[in-house]
Amino acid sequence: MAKNEQICIDQCSYQSTTKKLEVKGWALDLTSKLVPKIGIEASNVASEKIEMYPRSDVAAAHKTSASLSMGFQLLIEVIDPTKAVQIGFIFGDTKHEKSFIPNEYIVQKTKQASQFNAFYGRARKGLSYLKRNGIKNTLRRVKLEKNKQSDTSYQQWISENEDWNIDTIKAEIATFDYQPVISILMPVYNVEEKWLAKCIESVQNQFYSNWELCMADDHSTDTTVRPMLEKYAAQDPRIKIVFRSENGHISKATNSALEIATGDFVALLDNDDELAPIALYEVAKKLNENPELDLIYSDEDKIDMEGNRFDPAFKPDWSPDLLLGTNYISHLGIYRRSIMNTIGGFRVGYEGSQDFDLVLRFTEQTEAQRIAHIPQILYYWRILPSSTAADQSTKSYAFDAGLKAVQDAIVRRGIEATVTHAAGNGLYEVEYKVLSEDLVSVIIPTRNGYDDVKRCVDSIIQLTTYPNYEIIMADNGSDQPEMQQLYAEYKKQLGKKFVVESIDIPFNYSRINNLAAKIASGKYLLFLNNDTEVITPEWMTKMVSFAQFERIGCVGAKLYYPNNTIQHAGVILGMGGAAGHGHHTYPRGDFGYFGKLEINVDYLAVTAACLMIRAKDFSEIGGFNEELTVAFNDVDLCLKEYEKGHNNVWLHGVELYHFESQSRGYENTPEKQARFEAETKYMEEKWAKYIENDPYYNPNLSRTGGDFSVRLKVN
Repeated sequence: MAKNEQICIDQCSYQSTTKKLEVKGWALDLTSKLVPKIGIEASNVASEKIEMYPRSDVAAAHKTSASLSMGFQLLIEVIDPTKAVQIGFIFGDTKHEKSFIPNEYIVQKTKQASQFNAFYGRARKGLSYLKRNGIKNTLRRVKLEKNKQSDTSYQQWISENEDWNIDTIKAEIATFDYQPVISILMPVYNVEEKWLAKCIESVQNQFYSNWELCMADDHSTDTTVRPMLEKYAAQDPRIKIVFRSENGHISKATNSALEIATGDFVALLDNDDELAPIALYEVAKKLNENPELDLIYSDEDKIDMEGNRFDPAFKPDWSPDLLLGTNYISHLGIYRRSIMNTIGGFRVGYEGSQDFDLVLRFTEQTEAQRIAHIPQILYYWRILPSSTAADQSTKSYAFDAGLKAVQDAIVRRGIEATVTHAAGNGLYEVEYKVLSEDLVSVIIPTRNGYDDVKRCVDSIIQLTTYPNYEIIMADNGSDQPEMQQLYAEYKKQLGKKFVVESIDIPFNYSRINNLAAKIASGKYLLFLNNDTEVITPEWMTKMVSFAQFERIGCVGAKLYYPNNTIQHAGVILGMGGAAGHGHHTYPRGDFGYFGKLEINVDYLAVTAACLMIRAKDFSEIGGFNEELTVAFNDVDLCLKEYEKGHNNVWLHGVELYHFESQSRGYENTPEKQARFEAETKYMEEKWAKYIENDPYYNPNLSRTGGDFSVRLKVN
């Protein structure tokens, strides 16, 4: 294959029950920016469906149009699953063939994925530490040619938010009752002088001065390193150095720095990165607000060789499920030193993802109330030419270390689960074992809608692998004869597993579902719109696997419009008003904001178009609020669960079509508008604090659209 002709297989799976082979990925000529024609050899194919769609992540990496349909999804019904299916990718005069044997791909995601995305979950930089072992670069942290994420708007954001008044800040620091020493741990190895100087000076330039810089030189072979470190130490008594007698790699080197630290808290800094001048001030400020904090982390961005900053990572507050999918905490991380010592610092054998392993172990020693997020850019991650010189033969090194770290966490926590690589580098999939296949009551409200109901229920019956469920049709006064015939057919087919509950009242979504829930027998309630269609056979199993945990509240799904763009991928409070959907209309296959469309994510709320909750919880919180007849009842339900201390989780692997129109007009009459305004007012009064600041979003991201763009001030 020519170097410019790229074919990436993100996912391949086979369902033996339907004989359907699904292949997803992207293909592009990187030079001509042309998309190949795709052909499937017919000898072992009963039917085929080829869909092409845009991939914004690939477009961003290769500076091509975001509307170019280089993504593909192939749905192939095979004749003989033991024989290969041949797929051809035709780039002009050249053709490349891929061969897939379906039986080798039974419900199995491939580890390969798009290599052109930057994620939270990456190794700490320290690439030189890995090179000493002959490992040239274990991951692509970010491509230099990436379009620097709306660079113009981010530069505007910087100008709007970083006009710091040094005198005012220092006057405030003087008022702090608690001024802890913050020990900055910096392992050093063969770093170029100018980057080391910028790094050290970014510490010396901190507005908050009560710090110590603990550097551990890991037996550098570059003879310029030691004199430079000694020079800085001689000039500033806050700088401490230990020179290791042998090379031990990044975990041992950082532990050597930890041994000479004396502060109550330690911060982690790579030897060519920079801290924002306000970094330690913001940390001290947060500790004065709550001295009991054990872990503090901030947002971060990248900085190039010319000092240009780009690609900001604006993070959510503490998100335990997200953390198992990727190391979103990363930089700047501030850790209570006593806990660091208790867990033994960094572990050897996790190089490349040693920070990820550390934060997973550290957070097990504290609680959510003692973890804080500072939604400001406090850390600049240096991008050098070596950062992109990925050696494909060793590329999986850091990602495998990350996988090992998550697997270890699952074992330590006594949870039965398997951990695999998700569809992206630095992303991980935790598949929890269902410990008891308790009854799930699927509640489907409808009034007539024969075609919708048939498509929905047929998909449940034909695809669902979870064995123990009942379907309750909450019939809101259907008067079409064919509905009764359809119900009779399902009753004959499913017996006691199919129930029709007549609820002939004026339409009130909340009350209809509440009444249906009263007759449900299941441990779990699964509220489902009648205009949905199941895509993934394990959908119900995956939802139960999360809902079985007491710490989990509502469990949501990934819903697509019929054109394979996203209808729902989590609810964000304050988005476009009281609440809105993130990643709305992103194409199927897109990785989303830092991989969030390919891993499980904590959100304040998920849509009741497909929502699972324990029946016990539903009863205890009073079900859906019947004052909210149409809008926001699901958001309100989720928020009540959240305030009980439960995490609401959106699952990327639970996929359904939702045939709601993208432009559907809910409020097209004065009566509907008045009702919507009243329901909005309720939300604004009841849940104002979350509308003002959704903890699973970020105040620096846009409130007007779900594309995670930078939020700029109104001029």
